[in-house]
Amino acid sequence: MDEREILTRFKAGTLGRDDAARLLNGARQPRTETPFPPPRPESVPDPDHGVPDAHGASDGHGAPEGRGMSDGHGASVGHGASVGHGASVGPGASVGHGASVGPGAFDGDRVLDSRAAADRATSTDLIAVVGIAGRYPLAPDLHAHWDNLLTGRDTSSAVPATRAWLASSAAGRRGHFLDAVADFDPEFHGITPTEAAQMDPQERLFLEVAWDALEDAGYTGSRLDALTTASGASRALGVFVGAASHDYALLAAGAWTPGAGAIPAAGHWGLPGRLAASLELTGPAQAVDTAECSGLTAVHLAVGALRRGECAAAVAGGVELLLHPARLADGAGEGVGAVVLKPLHRALADGDRVHAVVRGTAGGHRIRPRRPEPRAAEEAHESRETTARRIGSAGAVTGIAALTDAVLQVRNGVRITGGPESAGVPWPRTRDEAGRELPRTATVEIAAESGGTAWAVIEEYTAEPGGTDPGGDGGPLLLSAPTPAHLAATARRLADWLTATADAPADTDAVADADADAGHPASGPPPAGLARALRVGRAALPCRIALPASRGVTELVARLRHFADTGEAGPEGATADLRDGRGDPLGLDGLPETRDYLIALWRAGRTETLTRLWLNGVGVDWAALEAASPWAAPSQPPPPSARLRRPLWLGADRAPEEPEPNG
Repeated sequence: MDEREILTRFKAGTLGRDDAARLLNGARQPRTETPFPPPRPESVPDPDHGVPDAHGASDGHGAPEGRGMSDGHGASVGHGASVGHGASVGPGASVGHGASVGPGAFDGDRVLDSRAAADRATSTDLIAVVGIAGRYPLAPDLHAHWDNLLTGRDTSSAVPATRAWLASSAAGRRGHFLDAVADFDPEFHGITPTEAAQMDPQERLFLEVAWDALEDAGYTGSRLDALTTASGASRALGVFVGAASHDYALLAAGAWTPGAGAIPAAGHWGLPGRLAASLELTGPAQAVDTAECSGLTAVHLAVGALRRGECAAAVAGGVELLLHPARLADGAGEGVGAVVLKPLHRALADGDRVHAVVRGTAGGHRIRPRRPEPRAAEEAHESRETTARRIGSAGAVTGIAALTDAVLQVRNGVRITGGPESAGVPWPRTRDEAGRELPRTATVEIAAESGGTAWAVIEEYTAEPGGTDPGGDGGPLLLSAPTPAHLAATARRLADWLTATADAPADTDAVADADADAGHPASGPPPAGLARALRVGRAALPCRIALPASRGVTELVARLRHFADTGEAGPEGATADLRDGRGDPLGLDGLPETRDYLIALWRAGRTETLTRLWLNGVGVDWAALEAASPWAAPSQPPPPSARLRRPLWLGADRAPEEPEPNG
């Protein structure tokens, strides 16, 4: 909210004098109960709450047009328009000043050694991957994708029968496809069904996966407010998305008739813009199209923005769907992926879980960089070719898929050595001349057919000895969702996850699918830090449940399943439904004394009172209250919130060709 909007709201009487004064002085903005705005009336378009147009463009000062990435000042990725908040970037577009230097970086036509460029980075230059999510062929999440990598599974198939609009071109074709690409949960994201049907499915899928990545990182709740830049702007989260196709708009245009109304937009600005607008983010929001490099170029842009201080964290990713019959080809692939990035020193200070470290990135056009010399023969190398063997020729998502595979390998200590016939093999760390273990390292290099190139060096994060332990947690376990049905589904998903992980070692990466067998959970305590992670890292949505978290896993799972089946929280539990403005009946959120009151309750150990206030809609900032207590994110983050997806397609609320709604 800028100064003009603050003053406008104050004059209109919708913002109190004290709140206006705090905002004008740079204090944190007051937030609504839900991270997404409520659906708008379908009959009245509201330009003030739609996806924003490009604005706030960067100055675009850069190296000469068509030249390579510079040493971090005045850089460009070839020729093209400069980019800014919400602006789309074409192949080789200028990315403004201060772009980052990393593997494969070059100054003009002079190629620098990739490893040396990365090693020159200081600790404050290193970027942590603190959240990650994705969907790939035969893999609805990264756990299934990792299983596919470990087993060398062939993910190719015939064109799904549910894509009836492709039937005339599908005969004999085999590719690598996602399931249920027409499905979406508009209520979860505060979007009307009619508006959702007009959205490009690529935009819908990226919105879901970006949200999952933010939940994985613990930044959909009040911790999002704490992401501030040096200028004091809160919610300083950047969004960078790679995309290259417009199939949905082409399908709509082909079926259009006079009087049929508007068709879906062909631009990619909605990919970053909708997430930025719905979460009221203040960081840059940019779409980028550098063909197969797009997803990795988005990561490069995000790293540059973080190093320049334009945002405190960033979501970067890419998406590719094959929806038009003209683009069907043997071996083609699909996918969507996203990572959440933060400067490493800040991630460690904030107790974030670090999946891996980005040592450096670079990008350019028609430059053939020297391949970096590996530190050891066992160093992993991800490329367009390795990605194509796993998920097909996947266009704009290729780069983020390759980076995701690199992160999974260094995190899990398993190297994926070949194509479908090869499974993962143990990946021991190498040692230097003094006998010290070196972190596992992977290079990611994507060369597009158009001539674009992008690189990254990914390194294992090894925690310092004696680091912060998640420890015990006597606070409540809180869940929330947009509707009672969503809340029940989320409770059931958490119960399934607890069942599957109760007996698993702390360093495993296995989690249960939402439909996994219930099994017999252990009677020990819930995973360390779980309840706190849910309190401080998840958005406070209207439908809520509070349960005691100090019980054993067996009892907690039973309570969650009972609620999912009956809607009742049982003894010592409580629920609330704050839809339709039912929250905060006493108006405590508007009182300047409320914050001090909540702090006093926390210091006095009155967590039950705080929980009742939260259930009644008072904005309890758990992250701020608990900030003084040492904490680290749990080694296994809780599963993402459940969605109730259903088919929505081309102006209709339902696509008859698609399967029934799924969870």
